[in-house]
Amino acid sequence: MNNYELSNHTEATVLQFLETAYALQRDLDNALSLTRGITFSEYRILRALANVYTGGAPRIDLARAVGLTPSAVTRALKPLEKLGYITTEKGGRDARQSRAVLTTAGRALLDDAQGALRDALTTLPINQRTPDEVDAFRTYLTEMRRR
Repeated sequence: MNNYELSNHTEATVLQFLETAYALQRDLDNALSLTRGITFSEYRILRALANVYTGGAPRIDLARAVGLTPSAVTRALKPLEKLGYITTEKGGRDARQSRAVLTTAGRALLDDAQGALRDALTTLPINQRTPDEVDAFRTYLTEMRRR
């Protein structure tokens, strides 16, 4: 079979993968929202601002970093800014160049949320797998993203 043929199991496997990813995100949303008042998407944005874009980031860059649309990032940033977890630095004449910057309160929330997320992640079956099995799984995930 060459790389361009569709296997009998491809559609069912992709659908199961996406359903599993959705269920996992929903569970992580619940864990974070019940204990810290944020969604998993908001957590990912805060994490990207803390770890990748320490000086702040335009919304389009954040969208790429966390796998959301720019409009979804804009919607997620509004309540975070209102609560004081991020600030927005205006970008001259072009609003698209505005940068989201993590505040001290946002860093504290992120640190606290990381603990809650770790607690939720400890219940996942992947913790019962060997490091080699996890590496193989991550390799498969990476291969699925390549086009």
